[in-house]
Amino acid sequence: MKTFLKAALVASVAVSALAATAQAEGKKIGVSWSNFQEERWKTDEAAMKAAIEANGDTYISADAQASAAKQLTDIEALIAQGADALVVLSVDSGAIGTAVDKAAAEGIPVVGYDRLIEDDRAFYLTFDNKEVGRVIARSILEVQPTGNYAIIKGDPGDPNALFLLEGMMDVIGDDVAAGKIKIVGEAFTDGWKPDNAQKNMEQILTANNNNVDAVLSENDGMAGGVIAALAAQGMNIPVSGQDGDHAALNRVARGTQNTSVWKDARELGKAAGAIAAMLADGKDMGAIPDAVKWSGGAKGVEMNAIFLAPTPINKDNISVVIDAGHIAKDKVCDGAIDGVNGC
Repeated sequence: MKTFLKAALVASVAVSALAATAQAEGKKIGVSWSNFQEERWKTDEAAMKAAIEANGDTYISADAQASAAKQLTDIEALIAQGADALVVLSVDSGAIGTAVDKAAAEGIPVVGYDRLIEDDRAFYLTFDNKEVGRVIARSILEVQPTGNYAIIKGDPGDPNALFLLEGMMDVIGDDVAAGKIKIVGEAFTDGWKPDNAQKNMEQILTANNNNVDAVLSENDGMAGGVIAALAAQGMNIPVSGQDGDHAALNRVARGTQNTSVWKDARELGKAAGAIAAMLADGKDMGAIPDAVKWSGGAKGVEMNAIFLAPTPINKDNISVVIDAGHIAKDKVCDGAIDGVNGC
């Protein structure tokens, strides 16, 4: 845990340095959101908007409502509104290339936000999603080192779903090969939607006569759907997710979710605002403070990127999110089981 907290502190310092460097006052920063179904995007938006406006720039945005076609139209509209830089949380990485082409033709820099846009004309800003997958798997392995595992993956059009899976398999792959762990079901979840995750989990339970010992869920919203499916069968087994959703953190305190990997969306949003400002001001992507060269995508395209560090939250350290002001104590601790640190 100390390692993660130290990494998170380093990331926070890096974000502060980015904010101090941003200078593009008076520019328009256009932000294309994939959707707002997950609560964390509203947190990201608030931090990003605050960072952009604090720099003297104007925040303009659009919600694609989980439609790849609408997102392309949204981005065209943001360009038409005079955006000097674009921040894009993509709906579908395979469909976003046309938008990057349009932006590039207008000389408008693009930041791929949280989800990979594998194009060297886009700056990639995210948390280390493979490490998030490793943390999710480690958290389950600690409490359920053997048995039948289910994996609830994210949307098939989002590269993060595969990055998370790769990270998970880094941790449990050898045990799967040795037969200590058996993957009895795994499914992609369209749109990362909790109700789709619940249906996936119901099908896995039915196919295995409820003989499932643990679930690796790739985010908290889907973990909620998984837990609903388990509860309907009178089951309470280890389930982990990510995002630090308020409902998920309360489930951790109540003992129905094992871990939520917290990615402080405020830090990511703040960093995006600062990076977009610098790019709008003409700064080269390779000159962004703390940027690294990265080529870990499916196509192997070398990109400029920044990766922030995640923090796993369980019943032993739930005080971390309370102390950080991410969630109020009474909200996270409502109905908490005995022994929850911070409640």
